Formats: sequence, C-alpha cells, structure tokens
Amino acid sequence: MGKQLSFDFLPELDRRRTQKAVEEALEKYRIYKYLTFEEREATITASYELREGGSSGRISDQTASIATHNVDAREYRKRYCERVERAVSKLPPMERFLIKERYLCEDADYITDVHVYSFKFQPPISERKYTKIRWKAFYKLAFILDIAVEKGMEE
Repeated sequence: MGKQLSFDFLPELDRRRTQKAVEEALEKYRIYKYLTFEEREATITASYELREGGSSGRISDQTASIATHNVDAREYRKRYCERVERAVSKLPPMERFLIKERYLCEDADYITDVHVYSFKFQPPISERKYTKIRWKAFYKLAFILDIAVEKGMEE
C-alpha cells in the first residue's frame, strides 16, 4: 500500500491575492513580450534651463543617458520574459499547457477560460477540473516567481 504524501509543510496562500499577483505577472509578461519597445531619442534643439545661483556642477550627456536607458530597459524586459518562460517550463504538462494557452499567447486578453477548457484541451475538460489545474499552476508559479501571498500577510 502506497504512502500518502502530506502537504502540511507548504504554506497556505491567500488564494484571491495570489491569483491576482500571478495574473498581473503574466499580463506584464505579455506587455513586455508583444508590445514594441519605443526607444528614446535625443533632442537636437538646444534647451536652456534657468539656474539660480550659478551652475549646478553636474555634467549632462543626454545621448549617453538615453542610450543607457534604451539598453537597460530592453534587457530588463528580455530577462523578465525569460524568467517567466523558465518558471512556466517547470510546470507539469497540463498546467504548462493551460498557462500557455490562456495567459502567455498574444491574444490572451480575448481568450476566455471557457474557450480553453472546452476547445483547447483535447479531450475537453470540465470547468471544475480546469479551475483545479489552474490553481495548482498559480500556486507553483507564485513561489517560483516569488510573488506568493501567504494567508495573514498584511496588504
């Protein structure tokens, strides 16, 4: 007879707040992944700034500042997307499939849960089973992405 696993050591999460945090992280992923990055550009017209009391002593290099921002912002977005993709890749197949089909695709904002469990899963699954799989995926992603909200934590 097999031994039953106990999950007493796993923290109890605030389901509503954890789900919200995971959905926000996945929405941020979609924004970073699918929206184009608008690079800042240097202005070529001179601008003057009134400085009372003389020079501030700071040297401003607008072009270097803009170039640094463009590289840093693009790199941050890329690393964030890779981090989310690695987290999702660690999920079991059904959970990974659900997250990819419902939350990571470009048109995720227009796909409903009903569409996913009725048409994407083959064979289709029930709403109850879908909800259970989704919560398991969210629970794991919350810990992998370090956004879990434990019960009793202050808002």
